Amino acid sequence: MSQAVAGREPQAHGFALTKIIFASSAGTLIEWYDFYIFGVLAASVLPDIFFPNAEGNEVLSLLLTLATFWTGFVVRPFGAAVFGRIGDITGRKFTFMMTISIMGVSTFLIGLLPGADSIGILAPILLVILRIAQGLALGGEYGGAAIYVAEHSPDKQRGFYTSYIQTTATIGLLLALIVIVGDQLIVGEEAFASWGWRIPFLLSAVLVGISLYVRWSLQETPLFTKMKDEGKGSTKPISDSFSGGAWKLMALALFGATAGQAVVWYTGQFYALTFLQSVMGIELLPASIIVGTALILATPFFLIFGRLSDKIGRKPIIMGGMLIAAITYIPIYNAMQSFADNSFMLTLLVFIQVLYVTMVYGPIAAFLVELFPTNVRYTSLSLPYHIGNGWFGGGVPFIATFIAERTGNPISGLFYPIGVAAISFGIGMFFIKETKDVRIWEDTDISEAPVKAKLRTN
Repeated sequence: MSQAVAGREPQAHGFALTKIIFASSAGTLIEWYDFYIFGVLAASVLPDIFFPNAEGNEVLSLLLTLATFWTGFVVRPFGAAVFGRIGDITGRKFTFMMTISIMGVSTFLIGLLPGADSIGILAPILLVILRIAQGLALGGEYGGAAIYVAEHSPDKQRGFYTSYIQTTATIGLLLALIVIVGDQLIVGEEAFASWGWRIPFLLSAVLVGISLYVRWSLQETPLFTKMKDEGKGSTKPISDSFSGGAWKLMALALFGATAGQAVVWYTGQFYALTFLQSVMGIELLPASIIVGTALILATPFFLIFGRLSDKIGRKPIIMGGMLIAAITYIPIYNAMQSFADNSFMLTLLVFIQVLYVTMVYGPIAAFLVELFPTNVRYTSLSLPYHIGNGWFGGGVPFIATFIAERTGNPISGLFYPIGVAAISFGIGMFFIKETKDVRIWEDTDISEAPVKAKLRTN
């Protein structure tokens, strides 16, 4: 029997809703942890393990490692298409049980992978294959978790409740930093470079097991259940997502929101970490402490901006974050170089960047859920999100580092994220409408023309 009827909001409140948010967030956090361990180690240990003979060129080794890191992002839209289809046909719960299992196995195997000194070129080849598996899994995970929480949340609090899911990417990165720093302190720097770097990857098996146990008890979302009960589900969600004028919405979501959101996210957190190490010469441990402290201080703002978006709207917060980031990145990174020996100021400057991240990322899940109807929501949401974050955002560390190396100017790499954020701001401001007043619990006629259902606003 359906958990919801036409026009009614979900019955999950109090403890039940808390459990739903916890189970969804915990699993997604672990997937981000698995995905980002590689990124934390990309500028330090991994180049020597998997690309030690890159013509004796340290910069080339770093770029090859960052390119391998990027492969996991490049395939994310394909994972979104595959698992989005499964999620729209079979259900949200089943799909994100699959994705976390694939992610956990892939991450564990990276921890067992021999280096290039042992198996030669096979080492980086296998590493790329495992990164691809991670990217495919993450392409299916985020959409499922965001939708699962959104489809249990009251319309007027969707921004706040889905912002818990938005914290998971940053907390997953923070967890990766904590585990890696703790690992290095325990085993010592020399042992860490030799074999200790494997421990964070192997630990994934335990974390994924816990997540699967927690998620197993969850039920399917009431909106999806109702849709299936009424026989209104889509049998071809990919083609339905592109039918009529629906593809225009996905294009707007991509170029007017997720692409700009993505470059702000990956500049403020990953490129900041890469910049501290590769440009400023700060070791992994102090650089991780600087970024980790900034993440801890800024994380509550995901919830603050998520709640604020329920009151004033998603659009002004997301667009404001993009604009401020585009205007201030160059002054911030110039200041970082000026305060190279001042940990407090470096932490403050990274904190400001992460604050921008919370603005663009906190409300984005609610915005995307409200943009697309139930029967193709998983697919339609996942594709623009993962193209934006996988192709535009995931490329920031590699593209920015490459530009900086080619020009000899460490600040020049910032022109890439600045340009993307500025373009998204322009498109978003002029062509995207506010979505906070869309009532997905009243929008039960999911067979209605997609664009009509998705653009209902004040």
